[in-house]
Amino acid sequence: MSVDKSMHILIVDDYKTMLRIIRNLLKQLGFENVDEATDGTAALQKIRERPYGLVISDWNMEPMTGIELLREVRADEKVKGTPFIMVTAESKTENVIAAKQAGVNNYIVKPFNAETLKRKMNSVIGDF
Repeated sequence: MSVDKSMHILIVDDYKTMLRIIRNLLKQLGFENVDEATDGTAALQKIRERPYGLVISDWNMEPMTGIELLREVRADEKVKGTPFIMVTAESKTENVIAAKQAGVNNYIVKPFNAETLKRKMNSVIGDF
């Protein structure tokens, strides 16, 4: 099954530059329908308002972190199946384990390039 590149993707990061970088990488990969949120609370509201084919979220945000956002998404019957990739500057084993236990689909350590993003997305949503 091929991936629908018109699907909506939500990127969540409290750092505007990172939002711009991820948006540009997604554009390079052919994805145009990209929404942004600058914290987990705003992201959760958007996720509950419209279906997303993928959420790419930073871990370290205030007041709701990426891991808290992930737990909220997985606890919500309507949106719990949403594919979720966590992005972080930390590659600590305990963080990876915590994210896996919370139900993350994949994990990207910063910095990363379009090839890494594509590979991680392929593993989560299928080849494109």
